[in-house]
Amino acid sequence: MVLGTSQAVRYEDRERLPYTRAVLHEVQRLSTVMAVGAVRQCVTSTCVHGHPVPKGTIILPNLASVLYDPECWETPRQFNPGHFLDKDGNFLVNEAFLPFSAGHRVCLGEQVARTELFLMFATLLRTFRFQLPEGSPGLRLEYLFGGTRQPQPQKICAVPRLNCHCSGAREEGV
Repeated sequence: MVLGTSQAVRYEDRERLPYTRAVLHEVQRLSTVMAVGAVRQCVTSTCVHGHPVPKGTIILPNLASVLYDPECWETPRQFNPGHFLDKDGNFLVNEAFLPFSAGHRVCLGEQVARTELFLMFATLLRTFRFQLPEGSPGLRLEYLFGGTRQPQPQKICAVPRLNCHCSGAREEGV
């Protein structure tokens, strides 16, 4: 076990948990909530890759085009944490990872979201073993579409790990 059993997960622990970090990034890449970024309007006439874009043109940035681009990802439509690991198993940053948008319209809460996602995900994985209920037909991986992409409701069992002494809860009698 990389982390001790009595210590709470800290954000600094992400450096010692490259695979956990890679799994979390791959979940965000493959199941991005916003396939299209914030709507923008061209403020001056310009040319993009030889195509004229007149002033006032409404632009919808297609984030999914980068998150699923076969030139950026080895297996773009498959879950593969290896997209974020080098040959030695170290976490690898990929510039095509844009789940929070890019440029001036990037999500203002990106750093808080990254921190909270890591802490919650690592704590849940450390505390529970997740499995499908007996007789379950499996996970439904198609999304509900609206203003955002939403996952289907799922039934999953969270089985407590026997060796977990999370955040001193047992010591405090909680």
